[in-house]
Amino acid sequence: MNAPRTRVLRRPVHGVLLLDKPYGLSSNDALQKAKWLLRAEKAGHTGTLDPLATGVLPLCFGAATKFSQLHLDADKSYEAILVLGVQTSTGDLEGEVIAEKSVSFTLEELQQVRAQFTGPIDQIPPMYSALKKDGKALYDYARAGIEVEREARHIVIHSLALEEIETENLHRRLKISVTCSKGTYIRTLGEDIAIALGTCGHLSALRRIQTGPFAAAECISIQALEALPEAEREMKLLAVDALLDGHTPVTLAPDDAGRFLSGVRRRGDWPDNLHVAVYGESPRALLGSAHVKAGELIPGRLLSPLEIQSILEKTIA
Repeated sequence: MNAPRTRVLRRPVHGVLLLDKPYGLSSNDALQKAKWLLRAEKAGHTGTLDPLATGVLPLCFGAATKFSQLHLDADKSYEAILVLGVQTSTGDLEGEVIAEKSVSFTLEELQQVRAQFTGPIDQIPPMYSALKKDGKALYDYARAGIEVEREARHIVIHSLALEEIETENLHRRLKISVTCSKGTYIRTLGEDIAIALGTCGHLSALRRIQTGPFAAAECISIQALEALPEAEREMKLLAVDALLDGHTPVTLAPDDAGRFLSGVRRRGDWPDNLHVAVYGESPRALLGSAHVKAGELIPGRLLSPLEIQSILEKTIA
């Protein structure tokens, strides 16, 4: 007879955990594991990583979930290994080999291709992706052997480095280092680079090393988080306003702070600004996001009084 499962007592947890997602784990599975370890009531992430990708995955807890959307738009940096001469059905190691071609290019041709894929480009999303078509994920069509038409998306490759590294199983390989805009599929970028070199290819490794201001060096692994005493796990969280990097801070006196939290616009001598982080003066506490137009501070996403109180209590403790 199986022993009854112990019910986890959830609690309010607020902040951002920079997780180094492991290979083979989906973003949601990683989120649920971290949520369980922190016994958090509410959690979300700032955009997924493929199960076969590793690296920076910011996880949002409690009040931080209100600002997770901001980082869907953040630029991201990746390192990947592109195996040349072998095409797979998924563009990575998970798929079946569907084509093989010879590989021949010069260093000059490699640099020409690098320039070709730097800057604004159009990219057709892969069939093995979570994008929706008629309410159904593209990967569901792909698994059923159906290919559907996809519109090209405008993306920006801010920087791109291509370096040939040692062969593996007689296959030539490139290390790709790229910083790009949101919506960029690195698997597709790798396949397109291979095609431009006159061959085919797939990714054998993919690692996100930065998203917005958050870098891999700041991240913690699931194993390291689990190894910590429970009382120390929450100490690994960044404050909620870590998600408001680049926002201009505005501090309100108690009367104005109360009205702002009720969704009421406040007037002041602030210049127009699309990205504002609003704080209460006494005690110092994040109230939410806003923008300023024509001298009006217009509320965006707001924390609740309970969330503010919970954060302040933990700060004082």
